[in-house]
Amino acid sequence: MIFGNRNHISEFSFLEDSVKECFTYAKEHDLASYEKGSHEIDGERLFVNIVEYETTTPENRFWEAHKEYLDVHVMLSGQEQIDLNFIGNMELKEYVPKDDFLPMDGEKNGSVILRPGDFLVCYPNDAHRTAVEVEGAEKVKKAIFKVRI
Repeated sequence: MIFGNRNHISEFSFLEDSVKECFTYAKEHDLASYEKGSHEIDGERLFVNIVEYETTTPENRFWEAHKEYLDVHVMLSGQEQIDLNFIGNMELKEYVPKDDFLPMDGEKNGSVILRPGDFLVCYPNDAHRTAVEVEGAEKVKKAIFKVRI
């Protein structure tokens, strides 16, 4: 996992070109004006999901990871905590290939707080639990780029 802010993207020159492409796209498009849902960028290789939801307690959320896509979370408005661990530390459940969804149970090893402009890149071994409230429930809007591995 890689945590940072788009204002300092030049510090992340080591990122894969496909991940850098997400930040270029975000810079050139007003993602905050996008409607909720999935938006194609380059077919199944790269697309962005725009999500809006209310943050809540960790007990109301679920753990996940993905095998076919990297997640590049880019916060547009609001703030959320994302809890993190490695899938090797978790109790894995049955993978759902059609949704590229690996559910699991376990405890967090750490967490980050995403605020507008912040990003988090999650790789296949990165378990993540999103939409956790920071200072109480709050509405957030976020872009989640899906980058085929």
